[in-house]
Amino acid sequence: MRRFRRALLFGRFQPFHRGHVGIARWALGEAGFDEIVFLVGMASENYTPRNPFTAGERIEMIRLSLRDEGIPLDKAITATIHTLETSVGSVHYVLSYVPRVEVILTRNPVISRIFMDAGIKVVQPPLFNREEWRGEVIRGKIARGDSSWREAVTPSTAEFIEEIGGVERIRWAHSRD
Repeated sequence: MRRFRRALLFGRFQPFHRGHVGIARWALGEAGFDEIVFLVGMASENYTPRNPFTAGERIEMIRLSLRDEGIPLDKAITATIHTLETSVGSVHYVLSYVPRVEVILTRNPVISRIFMDAGIKVVQPPLFNREEWRGEVIRGKIARGDSSWREAVTPSTAEFIEEIGGVERIRWAHSRD
């Protein structure tokens, strides 16, 4: 049986944006992985300012974004996991939710440390326009009515966010904050 070289990309993806697409393209190209496992974290939290989208909506955004960018969907595996405490004990729990992976792709120092302490190789992907392509920035722009948020996501993802009432949801969540 052929074993795929797989990388785990664990994130909230609120929303899935061009920075995430850049990491996927880099992982499947320059980094030499055959597949990426996108693990949607904090799947049990939604409709909040920090986590406005449901796990299912985030999976759909991943698939739409990859399609828009010409990345074959057979290179992507998606899974979800509910909100967890960050601890070395949670690493094995996280890994039980996904197929076998060789590495985790992360720049988060806490996530890096707990995965390394559990014996999992950590690879830091490059940054892709981090100032603009960051969930917090994108959600802030949406909340303020700044339409330039659309440039940070692929066209199909922007359309999807509008279609599901995501713009209104983010504004509503921020107004209650």
